[in-house]
Amino acid sequence: MNLLEKEELIKVKAEELEHATPEEIIRWAVETFPNITFACSFGAEDVVLVDMLQKVSPSTDIFYLDTDFHFQETYETRDKIEAKYNLEFVRVSPQITPEEQAQQYGEELWKSEPNQCCNIRKVEPLTRILSQYDAWITGIRRDQAPTRANAKKIEYDYKFGLVKFNPIADWTSEDVWNYIRSNDVIYNPLHDRNFPSIGCEHCTRAVMPGEDPRAGRWSDSDKTECGLHK
Repeated sequence: MNLLEKEELIKVKAEELEHATPEEIIRWAVETFPNITFACSFGAEDVVLVDMLQKVSPSTDIFYLDTDFHFQETYETRDKIEAKYNLEFVRVSPQITPEEQAQQYGEELWKSEPNQCCNIRKVEPLTRILSQYDAWITGIRRDQAPTRANAKKIEYDYKFGLVKFNPIADWTSEDVWNYIRSNDVIYNPLHDRNFPSIGCEHCTRAVMPGEDPRAGRWSDSDKTECGLHK
């Protein structure tokens, strides 16, 4: 299937499946693009999709970007999920260690050049892993941020050169938590400590009452995205 054929198929199916359940979208995704993967950050949305994938297509690859800077709670959540579903996440690491990064770019690059830090520890590893697949699944939602408001359930990801599925794009945070509670899904305990959005430890803080749910990400800069979904 060439790019034009993919674009036409995606356009038709995006309209057709706009009101389909996430499980129906996942099922069509894995049947149409068997060489597909899911990017898991272990946030609330992503643990929901892990649970769905285990019910719909348990053999589908699931990877995570190990920036070396995650919260301990995030790593513990990973371990608990692996144990519950008897699966092994694919670990994708940056090409340089935190120590090498400090030597090359200076200490605390996340403070001086957060975009460069994200490029090194997230974007480059993601580009590398996605080059091995024809499609990927993400947990982004339209109401998370203005940059995600126009996300389609199915779209072509021109940045990374493959088909992108966002099965819960139209879900609210309440929808996510209703699924977690109803299906006894393991989730990151930081969510219970006012961390609605969880990234690297250096660049994530708790959200105060009345703040935007993503206010805790890169709160000392005007940065709003890590570059994975632009």
